Amino acid sequence: MVNAMPEIVVLRLGHRIERDKRVTTHVGLVARAFGAKGIILSGEKDVNVIDSLNKVVLTWGGDFFVKYEEKWRKVIKEFKTKGWLIVHLTMYGININHIEREIKRKFYSENKSLLVIVGAEKVPGEVYSMSDYNIAIGNQPHSEVAALAVFLDRLFNGKELEATFPNAKVVVIPQEKGKKVIKKE
Repeated sequence: MVNAMPEIVVLRLGHRIERDKRVTTHVGLVARAFGAKGIILSGEKDVNVIDSLNKVVLTWGGDFFVKYEEKWRKVIKEFKTKGWLIVHLTMYGININHIEREIKRKFYSENKSLLVIVGAEKVPGEVYSMSDYNIAIGNQPHSEVAALAVFLDRLFNGKELEATFPNAKVVVIPQEKGKKVIKKE
């Protein structure tokens, strides 16, 4: 029996409706475009962000899921119980250059799926201890959107940038100059 390819799910921790709606939307867009299977939002329930991301999936295709779960500890424990690795992206972690090989080995060779945590508000200390890896994309302040993009791009070696998305109603045809978009009904 052949094991299925491991998956990646992003947990957006501590979403605040008024402060984080654009950034959380962008975390979801990056997660989808860069190869994650879905995103779970925790914090304040924001139906506008959930609806917005679901509309992107309906228009641009793929089988990306968007869920809300109030209790982030429950999410982490559930994924840990399923045998997934818990990866927390934080500027306080081990620099990705020093841990990238190990993560890739576990993902590709050991077939370990990943729950990738990105924070919004101050991340509770408990997340650091619950995570298998606390990984930094540099140890300077930066965007969680950028951190997620760099992490996923490193994990997939850039191959995710050429992915196609089934059931897309809108498809961009790459052009050296100008724009070419196919709209399907």
